[in-house]
Parts: sequence; C-alpha cells; structure tokens
Amino acid sequence: MGLNNIWVFAQAANGSATSATLELLTKARELGATVSAWVGGDASSIAGTLGEYGATKVYATGDLGGALPGVAVSSAMKAAIDGGDAPDLIMFPQNYEGRDVMARLSVKLDRTVLTNNIDCSVDGGTVTVTTPVFGGNTLVSTSFSGAAPYLAAFRPKSFAAESAGGGAAEVVAAPSGDLGSTGGAVVTSVHVEESTGPKLDEADIVVSGGRGLGEAEKYAMVSDLAKLLKGAAGASRAIVDAGWVPYSMQVGQTGKVVKPNVYIAAGISGATQHMVGMKGSKNIIAINKDAEAPIFGVADLGIVGDVHKVLPKLIDALRARG
Repeated sequence: MGLNNIWVFAQAANGSATSATLELLTKARELGATVSAWVGGDASSIAGTLGEYGATKVYATGDLGGALPGVAVSSAMKAAIDGGDAPDLIMFPQNYEGRDVMARLSVKLDRTVLTNNIDCSVDGGTVTVTTPVFGGNTLVSTSFSGAAPYLAAFRPKSFAAESAGGGAAEVVAAPSGDLGSTGGAVVTSVHVEESTGPKLDEADIVVSGGRGLGEAEKYAMVSDLAKLLKGAAGASRAIVDAGWVPYSMQVGQTGKVVKPNVYIAAGISGATQHMVGMKGSKNIIAINKDAEAPIFGVADLGIVGDVHKVLPKLIDALRARG
C-alpha cells in the first residue's frame, strides 16, 4: 500500500521542466496515489510536462519579483498544510533551491529532513529512504517516524524519468502571504557560464579528463571527443583544483554525480572521490597507461595506453566517419 498524497518541488530551466523534476515525479507516481507539483513562479510553461509525468495538480506561487523561491515556496507550502491540504511526503531535488525550500519548511513545520538520498520505499505508512555514505561504499536505510509530512531530498539521476502519458495538470494559485523582511532579498544579477551541448549531469555520454593528461592544454582532446560524441565534458577534482577547468565540470563526491549510458575516463586513476560520482554509469570505458589504476576495477572496457596516443586516434576515426 502506497501513500495517499505526495508533493514534489518542481523546477524549470529555459522554460522546460528540469530532468530532476521529472525523475522525482516518476518515483512519486510509484509511491503515492496522488502526486502534486509545487513551482516557485509561473507554472504555465511547464504544467503540460508536469501533468504528462504524473502531477494532477500544480501549485504555483506566481511571479516572485526576482526573489529566490526558498522563502515564498516554503511559506506557501506551510499555509497549504495549515489549511488541511497536508501531504504524506514532500520530495525535493538535492540542489541549492531544493535544499533552501526544504530547510525553511523544516523550521516552519518542526520536521526532520533527510538529504542526499538515492532511493525511497513505502511499506504501509512507513517511508524509508536510502543514503550512500563512506564514499558510496555503504548504503544506510532510514525510516521516518512521527507525524507527516516527511521531507526528503534526492540526488539527480537516482530515478529514471518516464512519461505517464497524462494531460496538462491543473494549476492552482498558492499565495505565500506576507513574507516580512525574509522576503526582501532579490537577485540583482546572474552569471551564466557559457556552455554548449548537453548538461554534464543530464548527458547520455560523458568524457572526463584527469591529471594523466599532463597539462591544461591537453584537455582540448577531452572537449573535442565529447563534442564529436554529442556528449558532455567532465573532469576529475585534481585538474579542477589545478585550475585547468571550472568547478562546474567536476565529477565526484564534491562535484556532480553522473549516470550516463557511456562514461569515458581519460587519464583518471580512479580515486574514491571521483568514483562516487560516476560508478553508476551504465558503461564505463577507462584509458590509462597504469594497468594497476583503480579505475579499471569498475570499467567495462579498459584500455591500457597513453591518452596522448589513444584519444587523437579515436578523434581522427570519428571525424573520418563524418
């Protein structure tokens, strides 16, 4: 028996629902009879997609006037719960806005939060989440107790997004009320890093480079290969810390967690910190001249060779195919 009612904090990027949102809606359908989405701002552009993936209702705060959604959405959720429309579980993406809304709501409701989860199950009325610890080598199961709603955040790519074939969800106004001084902060400017191709944590193919490339200029091989494969370029923490590439490209425990169909690790030895971020990939190809490199322990295909020889040949072969 599942839950009666589940809320999902939904987000949009460039007018489309984020992949994390669709993943959570898919899982929520499995766990609960009724699924609703909450949007900080105007939901008109994504109501159709949210309905397609299982939301029957979308609560929207309306225009936030340049403010971040944390204050407004948490206040609106609290008002709805106080009004008798309480869910059993609220699911959040494990990102900045998700954590902000969840933390504020936790204080308003005096409820415990469980973060950084990769799975969720329901047995009767008991909700249990699964959290990786110790670099992902151990999984911990934790069950909520006490009164609902329960608040939980989940890593991206924890669930596969699958359409339910539903129609557009009903959009309901969810006013946040008087936010006082906490609602006064607004975003004055936003820096968006230039990028091309798919996002790192959403790409089907990821090519990552590490210290084995030797120097920053050689990272161009990784970028070129990723473009030819219509994938995304990533990096190990070592070369991010060295300043070769920006932090936004880091794969690992303190970077992004990726689960592409194909992950190519070029010149990466396979430190635990990096493995946590990519070992869930469906197919892992490792290229390293050290036959004893730990990365080969998780690789489906291992190439013992010099990346400076292997990558150029692979790039030339792909270009020759047009």
